[in-house]
Amino acid sequence: MLEEVERWLGRRSWSATDRPLTQLLEAKRLSGRTVSVVLPALDEEATVGTIVAAVRAALMTEEVPLVDELVVLDSGSTDRTAEVAAAAGARVVARDSILPRLPAVPGKGEVLWRSLLVTRGDIVCFVDADLREFSPTFVSGIVGPLLTDPDVQFVKAMYDRPLETGGAPGGGPGQGGRVTELVARPLLNLHWPQLAGFVQPLGGEYAARRSLLERLPFPVGYGVELGLLVDALHTVGLDALAQVDVGVRKHRHQDGQALGRMAAAIYRTAQLRLARGHLVRPRLTQFVRGENGFVPRTSDVDTEERPPMADVPEYTASRAA
Repeated sequence: MLEEVERWLGRRSWSATDRPLTQLLEAKRLSGRTVSVVLPALDEEATVGTIVAAVRAALMTEEVPLVDELVVLDSGSTDRTAEVAAAAGARVVARDSILPRLPAVPGKGEVLWRSLLVTRGDIVCFVDADLREFSPTFVSGIVGPLLTDPDVQFVKAMYDRPLETGGAPGGGPGQGGRVTELVARPLLNLHWPQLAGFVQPLGGEYAARRSLLERLPFPVGYGVELGLLVDALHTVGLDALAQVDVGVRKHRHQDGQALGRMAAAIYRTAQLRLARGHLVRPRLTQFVRGENGFVPRTSDVDTEERPPMADVPEYTASRAA
């Protein structure tokens, strides 16, 4: 590990307990900064309501006004995600209602990018909507450094991520995050060694200053987390990045084929940042067993990226209003 990274780990890695809520509230009051929480959601009726209710009960009360707005971005759910989120107290916005002149494409990054147009907070905090046993420290922990340290601009959550298989024991605390260990971590260590200190580089829980997010391009799909992290490094430098330990993250795990598509998109995102003129074929062939043997199935790999939001006229107009 680079000496620079070792020093960074000592200066920019914290626990959520390092900053009590009273300290965060006082820092927020003195700075006047506002906080938006965004939950991107696609068919998450089983978990989204619990997360919304927990944030509202713990961080959006008269006594603890840490979060100013809570938005669920519904990216085309076919279940009751929108209804459940609204009933729990979130403002629900449909992906396709945002920036209608630009047709939306499928993908998590697309939803995160569009969320900047419908939120107002100086600090934007993203939280996945499929978390189970959710703790509000996932929000307060990663927002904390942005409120208390003016030099910090981008904060990732870190956590244990147990891999649960059919409810059976055996998945230890470090056994989750397979794409992280097999794809993202090797890529970062080899090509961006300054980022080797991040425990969960692909984690969906992170917060950043709006002034940074609006300057970054957003890969539309699974590559969004790696893309934002790499681009933030190049934009503001390692010392402006941080991570906070928030405990344990439990969520729905995807099957091997879905992980393969995720890995391909992440590799593609890295490749675009390494050599924009030398690109491999952006398609992935996988195999499933059919009645007469293995059947190939080919998927497009997410390749599109949205431009920095600061370059979008509608966003500039909305911020001036």
